[in-house]
Order: sequence, then C-alpha cells, then structure tokens
Amino acid sequence: MKLLITGGAGFIGSNFIHYWFKNYPNDQIINLDGLTYAGNLDNLKDIAANPNYKFVKGDIRDYALVDSLMKDIDLVVHFAAESHVDRSIKNSADFIQTNVEGTRVMLEAAKNNGGIRFHYISTDEVFGSLGLSDAKFNEKTPYDPRSPYSASKAAADHLVRAYYHTYNLPITISNCSNNYGPYAHPEKMIPLFITNLMEGKKVPVYGEGKNVRDWIHVDDHNRGVDLIIKKGRIGETYCLGGDSEKTNLEITQAILSLMGQGEEMIEHVPDRLGHDLRYAIDFSKAKNELGFTPQIDFARGLASTVAWYKDNKWWWEKIKK
Repeated sequence: MKLLITGGAGFIGSNFIHYWFKNYPNDQIINLDGLTYAGNLDNLKDIAANPNYKFVKGDIRDYALVDSLMKDIDLVVHFAAESHVDRSIKNSADFIQTNVEGTRVMLEAAKNNGGIRFHYISTDEVFGSLGLSDAKFNEKTPYDPRSPYSASKAAADHLVRAYYHTYNLPITISNCSNNYGPYAHPEKMIPLFITNLMEGKKVPVYGEGKNVRDWIHVDDHNRGVDLIIKKGRIGETYCLGGDSEKTNLEITQAILSLMGQGEEMIEHVPDRLGHDLRYAIDFSKAKNELGFTPQIDFARGLASTVAWYKDNKWWWEKIKK
C-alpha cells in the first residue's frame, strides 16, 4: 500500500510510522507535516533514508499541495492537529484553522481523488467530562466538548462523518484516551514530569491532582488503528482505551518512585480553567469487532517510558531549550 500520513513528525504520528514500517516494510509512506513546534524530524531519524519513506514539509490547509500528494494513494491516516489543551485556552485560532479547516481540506482532496480510504485520529475529549462514578465513554456517548481544543476535534469528527454520508467517502474514526510513550513532547504531563526531575526541577500538579485519565501506550493505540484500517466497518467510529484509569497524583507518585524522588518534588499549581474531572474509555466495540485489547501494562509501559527519556536526553533537551 501507499499511505499518506499527516502529522507524522509528531508524537503519535511518528510512532505510527515506526509501527507501520516494522509490520509492513514493503509499504510506502508519504509524511506530510508542517513542523510546527510539536513536529520533530528527530523522531524519524532512523528511517529518514528508507527508500519507501518520503517527508514533505507543508500545511494541510494548502489544497493544491494536499491534492498533489493524494495521487496514487491507497490510504490517508490523518493525525495532524494542534493538541495541547493549555495552548488552546490561551489562543484558540490555530486550533480552529488546523483541526477544522485542515481536516476539511484533507477530506475534500480525498473525495476528489477517487474517494481514498480515510482514517481520522480523534480524542476522547470530544465527549466532555465524567463524574467519578459515571459509565465510561463509548461510541454512543453524546458530544460535550469543554475546551477550544476538544471543540475543534469534535467539529472535525462531524465533518469526517458528513463526508461519509454526503459523498460516500470511505472513512473511519478512532477516539482514543491519553497516550504516553517515546517521542511525546515535553510539554505533556508524563514527559514534562520525567524531564523536570532529571533537571532537578519540581513537577507542577494541577490543583489536588484528583483528575482522572485513562492511559494507553502509544504502541497499543497504533495497533488499534491498524486493526480499524484492516477490519473496521466503513463509516464507523471505534473507541480505543488502555483500561488504566489513574489520577494525576497517582501518575506523579509513580514517576517519582521510578526516579527515586520523594513527594517534596511536587508543586501544586492553580487548576486549569474548565479542567475536566475524568475521562475513561469503554473499548468493547473494538474488542468485539476487531479483537483489540491493550497489551502493554501501565506499570511496565511507564517504566520503559522513563527509561527512554533517561536514555535520550539529546532528543528532549534541545526542545525544552
């Protein structure tokens, strides 16, 4: 197959490219990425010379460019997005432009090039916030986004479905819980805490640290996406989760323990505006239809992530600088 991956220099996208070449070494990949602050070609250093890989720097809102790259493509996997909630609170404009308009351009080009198979990477944040005793999110949960970021992703989800219903574009969508693993930008919680501790700095925990997230290792996420691409029903959405609900404080304590540090390294900071209390994913549809279950235990996955950041200071130090 020949794939067009957008946002392939970002955290999840670059891990997906590594995953795909490991499992399908004869396929060809074009990686379209604008190399904004979260895009990093160091993530793909070891495959840059692969003859089946091509990198194109460009904007997903550039229809002429996107249209030219769609020629002879069998599959589009659309990761490209502005994704950091705190940044969306400070300035929502980039999120609307990239996540909504950029997705529209991608869909339009896929439609106009013969109806290319299109998989869209979304987030569980489109469903809003759960109470501590509420049932987990599933594919039928009503949308209730609470931040400019999640609202922009929700809008894009609706656009993707609209292109299926209106134009018969062969789409699927995955809504995934919080990812962790190698190459995550050090503004994100887990890599921020690991690298701060390596630098002798405290870790900033929002409020009392009681907010709950469901965590999935990026490799499990990408295996789920592969299953959706291969076995998923066209027009359908699949929720992917890690079955690992943790409070932010539990995550913090686990990282401190792995790094031999005490709780005196915690700094409680004012809570994020509109901070959602809990996200949790019921992935039974993906399990029953596709055979998806997460394979990487959280404790093992977190330990390997800490080890990766310890072994790759060259990668994150220049980003933080």
